[in-house]
Amino acid sequence: MVKLQTKNAIMWFRQDLRVRDNPALVAASKCNQIFPLYIFDDKNAGDASPGAASKMWLYHSLKDLNNQLEGKLRFLIGDPKILLPKLVIDNNIESIFWNRSYEQWQINRDTSIKTDLTNKGYFVESFNGSLLWEPWQVMKKDGTPYKVFTPFYRKGCLNAKAPRVPLNAPDLIIAQKDKLCGLDKLNELNLLPKTSWDEKVIGNWKVGERAAHSRLDEFLEGGLAGYKNGRNYPIKDNVSRLSTHIHWGEISVNTIWQKCKFHINRKQVNEIDADQFFAELGWREFSYSLLYNFPKLPSKNLQERFDNFVWSKNAIHLNLWKEGKTGYPIVDAGMRQLWQTGYMHNRLRMIVGSFLVKNLLIDWRDGEKWFWETLVDADLASNSAGWQWIAGCGADAAPYFRIFNPVTQGEKFDPDGKFIKKYVPELSSLPGKYLFSPWEAPEEVLNSAGIKLGEDYPVPIVDLKKSREKALAAFAKLKETRSLKI
Repeated sequence: MVKLQTKNAIMWFRQDLRVRDNPALVAASKCNQIFPLYIFDDKNAGDASPGAASKMWLYHSLKDLNNQLEGKLRFLIGDPKILLPKLVIDNNIESIFWNRSYEQWQINRDTSIKTDLTNKGYFVESFNGSLLWEPWQVMKKDGTPYKVFTPFYRKGCLNAKAPRVPLNAPDLIIAQKDKLCGLDKLNELNLLPKTSWDEKVIGNWKVGERAAHSRLDEFLEGGLAGYKNGRNYPIKDNVSRLSTHIHWGEISVNTIWQKCKFHINRKQVNEIDADQFFAELGWREFSYSLLYNFPKLPSKNLQERFDNFVWSKNAIHLNLWKEGKTGYPIVDAGMRQLWQTGYMHNRLRMIVGSFLVKNLLIDWRDGEKWFWETLVDADLASNSAGWQWIAGCGADAAPYFRIFNPVTQGEKFDPDGKFIKKYVPELSSLPGKYLFSPWEAPEEVLNSAGIKLGEDYPVPIVDLKKSREKALAAFAKLKETRSLKI
């Protein structure tokens, strides 16, 4: 391996907690000696600061990465704009490498750091370690961003330069930890909550780079076949469960893309299933394109007409939704899965989101904030784009009159009731005929199942028909403003 002339380089890890296919780490490895560093930025993120579930996952992912780096990963907490300039001076650093982030607050921070250090004579280089295509690489012919997913993916992504081949893990010469002042222990970042909630959640997962690659292999062997249809059923294994590994960069999307291509050619996987999975990766790219081109995506309606919508401020309904006590079994099962595991199946995200926004008429931003706090895969681009899609106020959004019926959704996608019975066990003895709408069960059936509505399981907090009619009437009053100017 040819070394660069520079002696010491900082490898600044962020959402790229891996050693394989890490472009910045490969570049840093060409220097004589690297100082691997992680900074928990508690100064610049604002509302985008990681939620409790994300910080819990981050703790365990950093622990895994530190083990891979022979215990030599440095930990700092504070403002990188202050910390990095001091570190390069104190430790004779000549080069700094990192992989790019695409949230506006990180773009602003990183641009400031890069300008400052470059002006002082240091070599600074950043790379794409998170996306298949940079946001500015997939644009319409007129140079404007796509606002509809299908042309973005089919015309833009699939006609752009193919995703790069993943990079091998480099040989590293890591400086001794005592040569770069930092925190001695990961615990000093204070990422874990004071309660034991995290212990229950993390018990559902294996965290880290090796776990991410194992999970991908398991999905390719046992979940990709039948993905097109099976991904809609929360009790089935036809979902990758890779989103958190991807978010924290424990595995690169390039690796996933290339391994899928190889697996499809080797196993002759149904083209429909493969195409659907690649499209899901494409949706993530679309979300990042939206966030990059419309930085206020997490807080402002893409469709301005929704700025005139009057949302309900019903805190009681919001809390019952969070607790999985709405009286609608499939909604409650999804919300309880979220609280118990830090994860929710994608079909359920649409169901519970639609119920919050269109049956309870509660602002989508309240739902987004709860997901941000409790999802281990909370991702600003995907979370924001997903909620705006559900609410009907985003790009390529579901029309406002598309309201998921939680009863029929449960019957269709959990027909045997296995998922509901797993997370709403108090309904386990209820016959399947009434499992999705227990309020319709005769008194003798409820008594036989040992259920008293209002005590053992809540009565519905809203009437589906009336709340749907109210939502349609409210949405119909919106002014027909279609511009996207945020």
